[in-house]
Amino acid sequence: MGWNAFFEQTEIRTILNTIEMELKEEYTSYECYPRTDQIYRAFNLTDYEKLKVIIIGQDPYHGPGQADGLAFSVSDSCKTPPSLQNILKELHLDLGVTRTKKSLDDWAQQGVLLLNTSLTVRKAQPNSHRFLGWQQFTDEVISYLSKTKDFMVFVLWGNHAQEKLPLIDKMKHAVVCSAHPSPLSAYRGFFGSAPFSKINRMLEEKSIDPINWLGAKDKLTLFD
Repeated sequence: MGWNAFFEQTEIRTILNTIEMELKEEYTSYECYPRTDQIYRAFNLTDYEKLKVIIIGQDPYHGPGQADGLAFSVSDSCKTPPSLQNILKELHLDLGVTRTKKSLDDWAQQGVLLLNTSLTVRKAQPNSHRFLGWQQFTDEVISYLSKTKDFMVFVLWGNHAQEKLPLIDKMKHAVVCSAHPSPLSAYRGFFGSAPFSKINRMLEEKSIDPINWLGAKDKLTLFD
C-alpha cells in the first residue's frame, strides 16, 4: 500500500486523465492556481508511511502567488489569508504556540496531509474547478486512506469538508469536526474548538508521535 499503489489504480488514472485534459484548456485560457508543478504537492511532501492526520480544505487560494499546493498554506512571503490567520489564532489559543511561519510544509512533512477537495482553481473564482472531476478524485483519496491506514485523525472544518464523513470508517479512525476557520464562520464554532490539542491527544492515545505545530524560529508561550 502507498501513494504509488493508489495512483496506479486504473480507476484513478482514468479520473486524472480526464481532469488533466480539462486542465490543459483551463491553464491555457485562464490564469489558474497553483502552478502546474505544485498541483500534487501535498502527496509529494507527505509520505504515505508517515501519514497520521488529514486536514481537508475546499479549493486553493485564488489570488496571485498564494496557492502552494497545500490546503490553507501560503509561502512565507505572502500576506496571510484570513482563514490561515484564524487557524494560527486558534493554534495560539489552544496550545500557546505563536507561529509566524505561513508555509505549512513542516506539518506536511510530519504526516499531515493538507488536502483540498479541488486541487486547482481559476484566478478570483472560488470553486471554479469543483466539477472538473476533482471531487471524485479526492473522495477516492479519502476512501483509500480510510481503508488502508490503521488509524488516522480526519479533520473536517466546515460543512463542505463534513460532507466527506460517510467515506470515513469511524470504527478505525478519529474525526475532529468544527466550523470552518473562514471569517464568515470562525466565531460560530471554530474558535475555542481546540483542534490541535485534540489531534495530538488522539494520536498519543494510539502511541503515535504527536505533531509539532510550532514553526522554525517561532516560540512557545507558556500560559499561567
